Amino acid sequence: MSVVVVTPGYVEAMSSEKSSVMWFRRDLRVRDNPALLAALEEGTVTALFVLDPALWKGAGPARRAWLSANVLALAERIPLSVHLGDPREVVPRVADGRRVHVCAETTPYGRRRDDAIGSQVDLVPTGSPYAVGPGLVRNGSGGAYQVFSAFARAWREHGWPEPAHTPRSPDLAPADSDQRALDMMEAAVADAPFDLPGAGEDAAWRRWREFRDGGLEDYPTERDRPDHDGTSRLSAYLHLGVLHPRSLLADIDTGSTWATEIAWREFYADVLWHEPASAWHDLKPTLEGMRYDDPEDAIEAWRTGTTGYPIVDAGMRQLLHSGWMHNRLRMITASFLTKDLHVWWPVGARHFLDLLIDGDVASNNHGWQWVAGTGTDASPYFRVFNPITQGLKFDPQGDYVRRWVPELAHLPGKAAHEPWKSDVGYEHDYPRRIVDHADERTEALERYRAARA
Repeated sequence: MSVVVVTPGYVEAMSSEKSSVMWFRRDLRVRDNPALLAALEEGTVTALFVLDPALWKGAGPARRAWLSANVLALAERIPLSVHLGDPREVVPRVADGRRVHVCAETTPYGRRRDDAIGSQVDLVPTGSPYAVGPGLVRNGSGGAYQVFSAFARAWREHGWPEPAHTPRSPDLAPADSDQRALDMMEAAVADAPFDLPGAGEDAAWRRWREFRDGGLEDYPTERDRPDHDGTSRLSAYLHLGVLHPRSLLADIDTGSTWATEIAWREFYADVLWHEPASAWHDLKPTLEGMRYDDPEDAIEAWRTGTTGYPIVDAGMRQLLHSGWMHNRLRMITASFLTKDLHVWWPVGARHFLDLLIDGDVASNNHGWQWVAGTGTDASPYFRVFNPITQGLKFDPQGDYVRRWVPELAHLPGKAAHEPWKSDVGYEHDYPRRIVDHADERTEALERYRAARA
């Protein structure tokens, strides 16, 4: 039998060893993570992820699966303690008096949660999920920008730091996870409603290099073509912070069209920062008197991709079957719901957030308001997307429609966009149009004029 003798000096050294907690949220990565570096400066770090029942309950199967896949990927990379419960209870318990480092949260829910936890522990925010943190870009009078073009100019002028270095051998404490949390996440991945993209940092960087080297040059002309693979498909990684936009901007010309898309993401985060209520309410009161409808059958047809308008149905089915939708289709389908069916935009925004694996409340909900006419665009009330001409323009050969709407696979070329013009257009049971677009456009404009008056 052996006996380990611990001297008093050794005990004192152990008790005085510095340590801290790194609480991962929307920064599920090791590379370019300033909050993690700040935590490591204090000694051994307990890496923590908290599975929040409130957020878990509000997410659909696709979003749960995508979050879980990326958390588990991070747990394979570093010793990550995954716990289940209300963060306001879990974080102080795990911290046990230690400082807790975080990437600053900017959503209304995240800010309220962090304020509550910050009253219990020493919460240290470093950086944010954005190249330029929301609230930092101000106009000449010190206020927030209301128009994107002016924001984008100021955003570029403001600039952002260089990517943070990656720790080679981070001093991390062994993982101490709640098995219930791990079981929930593993089950979510196993029950994913479709094949997920590759999860984790390595997969995200592979996708970035593939796009940078093979798609970035043609992006300005290809980005509006849903029938082509011309977008980066990085939004789902950016949403969870598996990649940081600062890392990507360091790789490209910041005056490029793709960098402008990053600026849009940061603009909407800035809008939400200044106007938290705009997450679920009209940003601008111009259309407070708008009359909306609640046509249950028509909304269900929109959700299931059975409206009878091929480009709309293709977009909605892509969302259902992949958890992602091309941005041009997001605008077309949003316009159809709000202006052809006269439904208030939060109905559609909630459906998108339930299914999109890149669903971000700032980008999603303000994108919806841009289309609906209640958001940041200066004069949007007359913009009504024509689903037929949009399809013919951006999917000219009908390839995108045929890919997602098999009932129209027999129609060649652009005929797929107008099955009502073909003698065989409906022979595979494609649904008839649920509304007449021309009539509904007229109705939408009349309602908008009345509300503005």
